[in-house]
Amino acid sequence: MKFEEVIFTQKYYKHKPTFLPTRATNRSAGYDFYLKDDVTIKPGQTVFQQTDVKCKLSRDEVLFLFVRSSIGIKQKLVLANGTGVIDADYYGNADNDGNIGLALYNYGTEPVTLKEGTRVMQGCVTTYKIAENDNAMGNRSGGFGSTGR
Repeated sequence: MKFEEVIFTQKYYKHKPTFLPTRATNRSAGYDFYLKDDVTIKPGQTVFQQTDVKCKLSRDEVLFLFVRSSIGIKQKLVLANGTGVIDADYYGNADNDGNIGLALYNYGTEPVTLKEGTRVMQGCVTTYKIAENDNAMGNRSGGFGSTGR
């Protein structure tokens, strides 16, 4: 597993530095992702932001994304999709080079402003198993949401 910056042509924030995810302590399971820009999220609103980070995974690994507890509990923000799932074949795709995005939803009653550089979500990598009778034959052809309907 390796975090990398997406190629320049696929960067959303071309003239801002990209901070690769980091762990806060040597026993942290999750790697913290940083906001690339200031954002204000009104109650009931969802705001999407790119990280300009991609993750190279082994064939049997997946990256799960969760909102950090301090953001979810103190700021009343959640990931709009609950938990993000980054598959190994998302890395380097033709649409966005694997740029990992996040959609924050404000379930509170007050607007929330977060500053560029805020650690908002954490990613945990794990291996997974494939069922004996699995017959998945498809190949990813794009980026965000490309395997769904």
